[in-house]
Amino acid sequence: MLLRLGLTGGIGSGKSTVARMLADRGAAVLDADAMSRATTQPGGSAMNLIARTFGDEFVAPDGSLDRQRMREHVFAHPEARSQLEQIIHPLVSQAMQVQTATALAAGKQCLVHDVPLLVESGRWRHAVDRVLVVDCSEETQRRRVRARNQWDDATIAGVIASQSPRLDRLAAADCILFNDVDMLEPLRRQVEALATRFGL
Repeated sequence: MLLRLGLTGGIGSGKSTVARMLADRGAAVLDADAMSRATTQPGGSAMNLIARTFGDEFVAPDGSLDRQRMREHVFAHPEARSQLEQIIHPLVSQAMQVQTATALAAGKQCLVHDVPLLVESGRWRHAVDRVLVVDCSEETQRRRVRARNQWDDATIAGVIASQSPRLDRLAAADCILFNDVDMLEPLRRQVEALATRFGL
């Protein structure tokens, strides 16, 4: 029987690590973030429309999206986020459909929809059987993102503010993996218990 898991969590929560662990147990991971990034790489399917909508200055010399410029623009002009999403989201939906069909054809019994904004989008809750939230404190998020991305505190705060509040994510969860320490083994044990419960 096919199981569709929605996997989400705030930035720095360890969501991508959990996705890899589930993939190791045989799940097909459909990574919405990776699909989104692919649309804004050099020659990506979103780039022509992004240039027409926002201007050529948002295109980096290699033909990809100038992410830093767009990040600053979106923080300064909140309506720009919606414009960007209207370009990228339909392309991600198409890619998701293709990858889902490929996974089903390969006989996968568990599809993990790795969607950072699963709670915010509204539509995803009805498309999955269970919502799995990877959770940690905001203090841990800040520390991990600062170390990983080398972002300043204002940028980190802006990204956290753009995501759903932690309590909203927890309220939407069917399952919660708490990942507030930086050792992998406690998280691995939680994932393995969950995978066993779901027949992986």
